[in-house]
Amino acid sequence: MENVVLTVHLILALLLIGVVLLQRSEGGGLGMGGGGGGGVMTGRQAANALSRLTWILAAGFLCTSLTLTIIASRNATGASVLDQLGVNAPAPSTDGTPQLPAYTPPPGVGQPIAPPAPEAAAPATTTPTETTPAAPAPVTPPAAN
Repeated sequence: MENVVLTVHLILALLLIGVVLLQRSEGGGLGMGGGGGGGVMTGRQAANALSRLTWILAAGFLCTSLTLTIIASRNATGASVLDQLGVNAPAPSTDGTPQLPAYTPPPGVGQPIAPPAPEAAAPATTTPTETTPAAPAPVTPPAAN
């Protein structure tokens, strides 16, 4: 039911926008006017038809707005949004200023970062009697000709 009323509401809104944009600001309606040559719809009749259609569409838009409001209020729970989220509002203070709850960061947030633990010394694989190989000599580039 709510979807049907919402669809009609949107269609009425679009039609109302279109009809209002068709009207001339001077009340001429559709920009028609021109000579008094008669015709099926003269400028004044077009303005009357558009203004009447505007009133009809506006009344329909108002009715669907009220209907949607009534449907939404019946579907609403009695709790506020904060109650639904589980947030407890603090009690007001005696001097009338609002009391904000104390901020408690999640675990691990705002804590100092501990330096990494020093690595345990690896056991020596060489004996003091063994010699370690010498570092290689640096290589020099050849001279340019």
